[in-house]
Amino acid sequence: MKGLHYKIFLCVLVLFVVISVPTARAVAASAEEINRNVQIALLKLYEKSTPAREMGQKAKAILVFPDIVKGGFIVGGQYGEGALIKDGKVAGFYSTISASYGLQAGIQKYGYALFLMSDSALRFLDRSEGWELGLTPNIVVVDVGAAGGISTTTAKSDIYAFFFDQKGLMAGVGLQGTKITKIVR
Repeated sequence: MKGLHYKIFLCVLVLFVVISVPTARAVAASAEEINRNVQIALLKLYEKSTPAREMGQKAKAILVFPDIVKGGFIVGGQYGEGALIKDGKVAGFYSTISASYGLQAGIQKYGYALFLMSDSALRFLDRSEGWELGLTPNIVVVDVGAAGGISTTTAKSDIYAFFFDQKGLMAGVGLQGTKITKIVR
């Protein structure tokens, strides 16, 4: 029984560190810093993915999280901040946070962009008090390397997610819930 308490304590400690370190760093980020990082990340994504660039021209808005830090051992978490781009300008700031449990270990940094293709997807983001991925309108995750078969003609979903700039190593399988919330900057 003593070993079980130690493992639970260790898991809680790892979760605290994983969530609090990126959160403390991100809280210090100014609106200008977030905006600059979002614009740079979006330009890099467009350079690597023609379908992303084309979707960006047709999207009602794009929610970009350029610097998400994810880590854990059995229990994990992630945090990042980003901005909603509408008509080429920042229309709001958002955070993404998640917790997970399962067979997992490592630390990773990455970014992602959600292309909101319909008015209903944009309304859903505007009216929800914290947006949980999985409980959203129709969302499709696109692998940047395999995105060649998608175009603005064939794209029929409400939201497309492009992941980019993955660094580090995070391996495993687990349950995860991600929440996106509007923040003030």
